[in-house]
Amino acid sequence: MEVCFLRGVLFVVLTARTLADDGQATFASELLSKPAQKLSKYGWYANVRLQRFQIPEETAIARWLFSVKKGHNFNCGQHNVTIHLRWGAPPVINPTGSVFPNATLWSPSLSLSLPVTSQSSTTFNLSDPAPGDWFVAAHLPEHDGRIEQKGFPSCSYFFQPQLSIRRAVDTPVLQPGTFLTQITAPDTPARLKLYVPEFASSVSISVTDCLSGEAAEIQNCSLLLRLGSASLQQGPVTVNCSGTSCFASLSNSPWDAWLHVAVESGQVNRTVTFTVVSNYTVGCKPESVGLKADDDIAVLRGSGSSSNSSSAGNGSVNSDAVAFSNASAAPITPPPASACVSSVPVLYEELDVLSLRFTPVGGPNVSIADARPTLLTYPLHAHASGGTLNLQLTLNSTNATMGNSSTVVACFSPWAPVLELNHSQPCRTALFGGYSVGVNVSVPKAVIRLPFPQSTTWYLTLQLTCNGSNCGNTSVVSVVPEVFISACVEDCGPYGECRLLRSYSYLYAACVCSAGWKGWGCTDDSAAQSYLRQVAATLLLTLSNLFFLPAIVVAVRRFYITEASVYLFTMFFSTFYHACDQPGVAVMCIMDYDALQYCDFLGSICAIWVTILCMARVRHTIKYTLFMLGALLIAMSMQLDRKGLWNLLGPILCAILFMVITWVYRGVRRRHCYPPSWQRWVFFLIPGALCALVGVCLYIFAETEDNYYYTHSLWHILVASCVVFLLPPKEKSAEELGWSRGFSWSWSWSPRVCGYTLCQSNKDELYTVT
Repeated sequence: MEVCFLRGVLFVVLTARTLADDGQATFASELLSKPAQKLSKYGWYANVRLQRFQIPEETAIARWLFSVKKGHNFNCGQHNVTIHLRWGAPPVINPTGSVFPNATLWSPSLSLSLPVTSQSSTTFNLSDPAPGDWFVAAHLPEHDGRIEQKGFPSCSYFFQPQLSIRRAVDTPVLQPGTFLTQITAPDTPARLKLYVPEFASSVSISVTDCLSGEAAEIQNCSLLLRLGSASLQQGPVTVNCSGTSCFASLSNSPWDAWLHVAVESGQVNRTVTFTVVSNYTVGCKPESVGLKADDDIAVLRGSGSSSNSSSAGNGSVNSDAVAFSNASAAPITPPPASACVSSVPVLYEELDVLSLRFTPVGGPNVSIADARPTLLTYPLHAHASGGTLNLQLTLNSTNATMGNSSTVVACFSPWAPVLELNHSQPCRTALFGGYSVGVNVSVPKAVIRLPFPQSTTWYLTLQLTCNGSNCGNTSVVSVVPEVFISACVEDCGPYGECRLLRSYSYLYAACVCSAGWKGWGCTDDSAAQSYLRQVAATLLLTLSNLFFLPAIVVAVRRFYITEASVYLFTMFFSTFYHACDQPGVAVMCIMDYDALQYCDFLGSICAIWVTILCMARVRHTIKYTLFMLGALLIAMSMQLDRKGLWNLLGPILCAILFMVITWVYRGVRRRHCYPPSWQRWVFFLIPGALCALVGVCLYIFAETEDNYYYTHSLWHILVASCVVFLLPPKEKSAEELGWSRGFSWSWSWSPRVCGYTLCQSNKDELYTVT
């Protein structure tokens, strides 16, 4: 704890010295630290260690310190830790180079590579970072496929990110049309901010009256004007100014947001005084179509009462009833002629964790005209950025008059909409890019999937375009825009499973693939297993358990009925557990997977436990007491940590220790080795011990994902075979427990008269006393 504290203090001091106060604005420093986490080799997204940092507004400089420390001193080889950094959402990464699902769009995040020795660290600086959530993800290289048993010593690396920020607390605000005088120097840029309201079509910044030098003479000031913040994927807009004035303009700037402005001087050792003014232009404010503001609640309440009459009286709303069943039959009407853009209200529905749906309030169909665009707004909050944003645009089949030359163009953009759409207009705003799609008669449906979308307001702009000057008779068409958040892409398909992951309070989802399939949505079949291989793997792992049948037969013939029942239990649940555990489609589960796994692990360890105790040849009271006590303790340990290595080695070592003590006691008492027969050692004990040793070594050291079907099947065979070798011979007094050589309906109990070596009953049956 003291070491971490001293490191934090040293980091603050170094940051304060490096980021000295510029003398013009007041800055506050903050230090954010996350706890160290153990890194894993990358197999799927759950192996990534994800951390979230919150950068406040008006942050001038952000500096990350990434530290990696090796957990053990033995040689682990040279590994590089990969660090990814992204703003607004977790980074979408692809270390394996797999193919993404169709229509899935993503942009690479910033990646850093950190070689690891005993302890390594690196820093990353970012000026004028975008405010909001920043995500840091780290992982080791791709997994080599080796299956490591839990609890066994292995190489471990711990990753800890820290963030130091320097925030300006008194940044001047540029009011529209108000002139503001500022001073800038080469190392102390002037920082300002202005608020861009909603529906602003353009923002302009003017720098005038540039004065440089002690005499305040008018000179060539050589200023650098930066608009916006740095988000790694998109930097600020930069304008080089010369002379005494400068002008910059942004079209389609972010709505309802603060825009950062920085002015730097290129003069050496000279301060520059200038005057700056800002303004914004509102091209048009859309006229809403569909519901009127006064009718919203009434319509929603009415739609809820149509499905449940009691809900309207209580004021509740049934969100699933807002589909408006008659919307598809509604006539297509163009927007009013006075509107420059049509705005369609959207209903926001939370269905489940990482499951949202956006529905146009007027029904699923939306009217699209050629004269003006149609705008739909989708607010996406931070808790939904861990899923997948889906856009499905479908052309309504009732548009029979739409010609082949007509196309509905759509632009899906964050932070600000694109209000002018045509074939030559790019789908991008001033600071951010968008995603463009189109539907027509030839291609009636278009799909876009965006994994880990950035948390902001997304805008969908739709407009009808034609090759000629006008669209003729087709001036209005109908489309169905479907926008929703799902946890994973297409629910990971048939060869994957969608898993919810958590980093502290932040939830996100990823696909875990099986049967050799890989990729973000488990759609990459470059290394996929064929159906025959899946069936063969299932048969190997299940039928190999039939080697327990000889062990069961031998145990029954030697009157070890309790041991035989344990072997039967193990064979049954191991068979059906591996039939349920297989990846792909060759799967059969007779009960819950977790229950099958528990019974398989419990039966395997109990089979080893009873076999070794049976070899100790102790009194029945002691043996069965140890059977029951061991089974209870093993069941408890399985519940605490099912896959722990010591859950397997612990009972084995305890049973072997007990057996060795009893054998040594008998050997000392009888003054010769026990068991006394050399044939027992050569033909039974030594081969059985070798089978058990080879099986344990295969289980712990040799299993990989590629050879698992063979090595684990061989483990089943070796364990079952060693039971046949190690089970002791039939006890000579076994018939005293009630078992006879033959079965007779006339069996009855009668007292026996016992001598020194023989015990004779009234039926003259001889028993040897051991």
